[in-house]
Amino acid sequence: MEDAACLFELAVGEDDQNSIEEAHQMLASVEARVAELEFARILGGPDDPRNAIVSVNAGAGGTEAQDWAEMLLRMYLRYLERKGFSAELLETQDGEEAGIKSATILAQGKFAFGYLKAETGVHRLVRISPFDSNKRRHTSFASVFVSPEIDDSIEVNIEEKDLRIDTYRASGKGGQHVNKTDSAVRITHLPTGVAVSCQNERSQRQNKESAMKILKARLYELRRMEEKQKEEELNSSKKEIGWGSQIRSYVMHPYRMVKDHRTNFESSGVDAILDGEIDGFIESYLLHDATENSGEEAT
Repeated sequence: MEDAACLFELAVGEDDQNSIEEAHQMLASVEARVAELEFARILGGPDDPRNAIVSVNAGAGGTEAQDWAEMLLRMYLRYLERKGFSAELLETQDGEEAGIKSATILAQGKFAFGYLKAETGVHRLVRISPFDSNKRRHTSFASVFVSPEIDDSIEVNIEEKDLRIDTYRASGKGGQHVNKTDSAVRITHLPTGVAVSCQNERSQRQNKESAMKILKARLYELRRMEEKQKEEELNSSKKEIGWGSQIRSYVMHPYRMVKDHRTNFESSGVDAILDGEIDGFIESYLLHDATENSGEEAT
């Protein structure tokens, strides 16, 4: 910074345009380095560099909520594509008329969990329903839960007696892709009520392995969030946690606005956001969360 300031002062005095440009380049280099340091600070958690398992579930409301869940799923797939991450669809349950009841994707890329953890919570949509012949305004909800993909270095103890394993025929749109055997697997962890399923693999064994992987990740993240909540209660933090609470509203009528209720960050670019441009919301949440956590540590 000092070198750039000195160079700029000399360049202006001598009207040296080349040196002025060089000073600007030096400042740009400093800004890039500061951005790297800030990035390291806000994504410094032990699980942040991991891949992410993202589950989207439609709330009550039938077709309207299921359509909203599918819109959210597409938003995340487009976001991952923009970030250069890969996405693997692990499980999906189609809605009766439109949309999806649920879906789970594996987001692969460095810091995928670090970014996407900002999305855990309930997402609310307000719009004129395309499924309502009277063109009335509807409010729909869908929940998102993001957990880090864990490997063998992290131990999650799950007892066989705590599991209920159901098999069923994988659903599909019809034709040659519909599974003719009960290869899909749903595993319910009875003590917590967490249920996961997988139907995209070819065999029941592969689906069971994938479902267990998702279940371990979900239970690990739940445990981590419970520990965090206990810490915040001990610190008398006023911050509300609860991954079931509403975190963001997407309003398409009577005005157009997306607002995050945790950070108050908002944007009127609803179409772009639903097309995956959610960086502003994620970055504002990460900065907000890092600031609050550093404040708690100082206290």
